[in-house]
Amino acid sequence: MNQNHIPPTVHRTYGADDLSQAASFAGGFINFGDWRGIDLTAPTPEDRVRSQEQLYRRVLREFPEPREQLRLAEVGCGRGLGAALALREFRFAAVTGVDIHPDQIERARAVNARALATYPDRLAYTLGAADELPFPEGSLDGIYSVEAAQHFRELTSFADETARVLRPGGRLVVTTFFTSTGQDVAERLSILLGSFADGLDVAHPVDGFTADLTKVGFTTVAAESIGADVWPGLDRYLENAVPSDHWSRNFLTAWRDGLLDYYVVTAERA
Repeated sequence: MNQNHIPPTVHRTYGADDLSQAASFAGGFINFGDWRGIDLTAPTPEDRVRSQEQLYRRVLREFPEPREQLRLAEVGCGRGLGAALALREFRFAAVTGVDIHPDQIERARAVNARALATYPDRLAYTLGAADELPFPEGSLDGIYSVEAAQHFRELTSFADETARVLRPGGRLVVTTFFTSTGQDVAERLSILLGSFADGLDVAHPVDGFTADLTKVGFTTVAAESIGADVWPGLDRYLENAVPSDHWSRNFLTAWRDGLLDYYVVTAERA
């Protein structure tokens, strides 16, 4: 994988800066979390880890039983903790974590060394890009992605690649924050949030992504808003756990203003 393919802000954030070590992402998972059932009076780092694990479980429950027969890939696996959780708790036949950043793949293999040794034929981590997945045509039963698609420069190629590598009837589950549709949405987000201003995150309208999936042959495409389970809990944790100059709390503002929301997008390969 050519590292020149990685946008500079993405390369730095997940390379030298190692976002997984930030207090905002306690435990090494890198997502905003599903805060259902968590006491928000004074959320702890342990609660933060739980929220991130819960988001993975929410995504993985979208795959049908018997799950023991399903071969999956996670696109944008980061440190690989979610892929290991998928194998350990959901008993999939195999899970391959894919990430564009070589540092993340190196970290994933190191952090999950015991799991790799225990399941040498069922768990793997490999380099790959969302628009260039390292799998043969029709070879996977499912693909999932947890809070990575906001970094992809465009989603049409990602939709096309998932359609290529999934078998007919295979399932795609993507969760992340998408934007609303509007002429000035991207500009307003770049003012509110530094991650949009510096190019780390890209303003992808959710309607555009679901339309892309339909065009390349997916059916039963659906986008479920879960923002109420994400943004208030995240903001409450950041309020006490993270210095104000380290992390912008304007994601909650952007959600309340209708500029973006958090979704679980599901689709089946025709």
